[in-house]
Amino acid sequence: MQEYSTIAAVDLGSNSFRLQVVRIVDDQLYPLDSLKETVRLASGLSADKQLDAAAQARAIACLKRFNERLRDLPQEAVRVVGTNTFRVMKQGATFLAEAEAALGFPIDIIAGREEARLIYIGVSHGLPPSSVKRLVVDIGGGSTECIIGEGYQPLEMESLYMGCVNFTQRFFADGKISKSGLQQAELAARAEVQGIAAGFAAGHWDCAIGSSGTARALADVLQQNGWGDGDITAQGLEKLRSFLIKTGDVKNLMIPSLQSDRIPVLPGGFSIMAGVFAELDIERMAVAGGALREGVLYDLLGRFHHHDQRDATVTHFMGRYHVDALQAQRVEALALHLLEQTDCGNDNECEAVRHLLRWAARLHEAGISIAHAGYHKHSAYILGNADMPGFSKHDQTRLSLLARAHRGNLSKVTREQALEDADWNVIAILRLAVLLCRNRRALDHAAVNFQRKTSKVRLTLAPQWLAENPLSEYLLQDEIKQWKAIGRELTVVFS
Repeated sequence: MQEYSTIAAVDLGSNSFRLQVVRIVDDQLYPLDSLKETVRLASGLSADKQLDAAAQARAIACLKRFNERLRDLPQEAVRVVGTNTFRVMKQGATFLAEAEAALGFPIDIIAGREEARLIYIGVSHGLPPSSVKRLVVDIGGGSTECIIGEGYQPLEMESLYMGCVNFTQRFFADGKISKSGLQQAELAARAEVQGIAAGFAAGHWDCAIGSSGTARALADVLQQNGWGDGDITAQGLEKLRSFLIKTGDVKNLMIPSLQSDRIPVLPGGFSIMAGVFAELDIERMAVAGGALREGVLYDLLGRFHHHDQRDATVTHFMGRYHVDALQAQRVEALALHLLEQTDCGNDNECEAVRHLLRWAARLHEAGISIAHAGYHKHSAYILGNADMPGFSKHDQTRLSLLARAHRGNLSKVTREQALEDADWNVIAILRLAVLLCRNRRALDHAAVNFQRKTSKVRLTLAPQWLAENPLSEYLLQDEIKQWKAIGRELTVVFS
């Protein structure tokens, strides 16, 4: 991947949208510009997870403003991530297309554990080097991430469906703050945290750290009122609870250090933090500066230097699912040889396709660990549903598609998903690479040539290779029928 001197990250959170532009000098990130808008995307979600028109309008207007700041940066120098609300909304595909058009960049919707991983990377890079185990808690607008890590490496990651926006809507929709309301909210938070407490409670870590807006807001409130020294403490939270009950209404919360957009969601954020403290036996929590945006930036920087977390994840999955590494290597080498003979777009587009083919070739047989019969379906399920650090939901969907389509009935693939010519090109390459390597022996690439033009694919094989591989000839005849059945043409020539 080409390196850039300026890169940017956009965090499309459930409460706020944030943009960070940085300059890279000697592998260090130096802030150039940042923007934040309180969009409150999660407040527009209905009970059946439909996003209302007002929330969509706020989001699109914000993204158009972000576009003005980002439009001169190369596509590969900007990474945009969508978090919990993007994950759960029902009309995700429709809204996503409109959002990407407004921003001018693709949006990666990341899973909860991937969000947790990136948060930890961002937090750890903003702290002094240390060998102690850290618990990081990040309360966002729609979800709360809990991570235990050491150094720059996250070890345990969980994402809980509770955030300052959805908790405020659920328990403090009218702005009233009562003792019973706070108690109900805290008990709900404790119930969520209880499911992970066995692995995240005190004794599994040496120090606790809070990140993002809720943690910083709580620390500021405690310090301003003399209830803390910059950290969040259990004692300080008790005093803040009494203060909130006494105040009785968010309209009466007069906290000079707190931004006005943070006050309405303070009761929800407080309730979650109090629940986390109680269930995980936390007495004191420091507050970090880095969070998701910084993690996205450092992860992007790692890709420039060939330290791509996605490659590490693929290698881990190959071991986890007992993939035949030699066979994966044969399929990958042939697939890349076939790709080199096609026009896959500009350099960056071709590089993206190369990555996709490499990963798909290495993992297409992952499902064999479950059952050989229909293993491509098992592979597709694994790649579409497993937690895969470094991969966005879009990445996983494409990988899952390739795994599903690399063998078997193509008509079923067309019924399940609408695909474009570029998708069929990659499917054709992987299918042919798998087919021609079925004997699980090394293949002379000079004997194979590949051409594609719109819906037509032409495969040229050396005659002597055909004579030595009658099974492959038989399989190719069936493959021709598969493509014909979906209105596409595969021609095999021996010369």
